[in-house]
Amino acid sequence: MKYVIVESGGKQFRAVEGGNIEVDRLPVESGARVKLEQVLLLADGETITVGKPLVKDLPVWTTVMEHFKGPKVDIFNYSPKKRIRVKIGHRQNYTRLLVEQIGGSEFVKKEPVKVAKAVEIQSEKLAPTAKAEKEEEQMKTELKGKAASTKKVTSTVAKKPASKAVTKLTPRKTSSKAAPKASSKAKKPVKGTSSSKGASTAKKTSSSKTKTAPKKSSGK
Repeated sequence: MKYVIVESGGKQFRAVEGGNIEVDRLPVESGARVKLEQVLLLADGETITVGKPLVKDLPVWTTVMEHFKGPKVDIFNYSPKKRIRVKIGHRQNYTRLLVEQIGGSEFVKKEPVKVAKAVEIQSEKLAPTAKAEKEEEQMKTELKGKAASTKKVTSTVAKKPASKAVTKLTPRKTSSKAAPKASSKAKKPVKGTSSSKGASTAKKTSSSKTKTAPKKSSGK
């Protein structure tokens, strides 16, 4: 069995043709081709070649399948006597690579025979059968019949005249003679009028008359 030890992002991975590698996220779009040149070891059956430090002229041709995130890791820091509690969650980003070819100066694209067969089988499964077509036609006819019945019901409802609610208004009885309310309280004289001034002067004169003359003391 032929396999290779490849380095990517400071980590080592075992790569086999037709297998997948999950490396740290690469700044490449999905579907692009990536060439890994840092090969540390090559094992081809019983022969093993170790690089010093790398194996020359042995690139690994891969294609980017997808970018995804790993499982969540909780990081919790605390100090028991200082009321310090810090919780942080982290999810590492990864890139899944498909190893297509080991070695060779250029990538030689191989015809995916197995994949084509699988696609044909899926297309045959997804092809509509005669029974399914008949069922669809029956469903369409049933839906059309329901739509026609609903139209008839709505037309009959629209033809019926709407019942108008009649409300009779009774006139209120009003008295023909409306007696004006007589004011019980007499109007008070307003300050500053002539009558009020005359009353105040009369009070002053009466008070002045009632005053007695001072008694004369005897000369004895």
